[in-house]
Amino acid sequence: MDWTEKRVLVTGAGGFIGSHLTESLVDHGADVRAFVRYNSRNDPGLLRLLPPERLDRVRILMGDLRDADAVRRAVRDVDVVFHLGSLIAIPYSYARPRETVETNVIGALNVFEAARDAGVEKVVHTSTSEVYGTARYVPIDENHPLQGQSPYSASKIGADKVAESFYRSFDVPIATIRPFNTYGPRQSARAVIPTIITQALVQGKVALGATHTTRDYTYVDDLVRAFLLIAESPGTIGETINVGSNYEISIGAVAGTVAALLGKEIDIITESERLRPEKSEVERLWCDNTRARDLLGWSPAVPLEEGLLRTIAWFREHLGLYRPNHYVT
Repeated sequence: MDWTEKRVLVTGAGGFIGSHLTESLVDHGADVRAFVRYNSRNDPGLLRLLPPERLDRVRILMGDLRDADAVRRAVRDVDVVFHLGSLIAIPYSYARPRETVETNVIGALNVFEAARDAGVEKVVHTSTSEVYGTARYVPIDENHPLQGQSPYSASKIGADKVAESFYRSFDVPIATIRPFNTYGPRQSARAVIPTIITQALVQGKVALGATHTTRDYTYVDDLVRAFLLIAESPGTIGETINVGSNYEISIGAVAGTVAALLGKEIDIITESERLRPEKSEVERLWCDNTRARDLLGWSPAVPLEEGLLRTIAWFREHLGLYRPNHYVT
């Protein structure tokens, strides 16, 4: 695909992954629109951290995914839609389940309806490994049962099924990317790796929730590459594609690795407010990325330790953006 000839919309462009994807699309020469949730400060989120020469090439549109008219205007005359916009914080979904469902399900519906009406060439819808819940078998492939273990995961299951229905019912050219845990520069401290790094940089202890649970981590540059490959490949329409490293590691082991890379000894403590409700905890995630390898020729290029080193270096330079001792929900 020649991105220099494409008009592209990224929803959720002000977020961690969305800002990296937007930056990459600019570098590929695409005409990029960035849909960012409206706020009175006119704050474009993490897009503000892009170099000015890149940000100047992005058309920022403020709105709310729940507003069908705003979404329809954003999608008008677009060739490719990357739908990343959602409320993603699991602790927040416990406190605000209705807002989570309305944003993630109705918001996705609005995007797909607008894409159908506009006749877009491709929609890449973003799912999450959280839809699988605690692994019933490993590694987890795309046929694994879906389990709504939090309001967030339930809302993403709903959005995924709406995407599937628009492909099957209306032939909307939708592909679903299902990332496992992503990490890298700019990530919010609501995620575990920034939580570990920011605390470890300033003190000798790290406060976490459950540390025995395992996750499968992908560096953000590798994930962005998968997004582009899915958009470029005609064979992905109607497919759901896991993107992960095919390697599981416990959160406690990640904390130990960060400490070793920093050359520090740290104490890991558990704080009850950081624990999920017992039946909501996802104990194990381990990605089977066979479909991504077969359909896209994709495999992760950045090993975990190298990715952590890059991430630590970025957080050292931007530590002032974070509050290491403040729990972010």
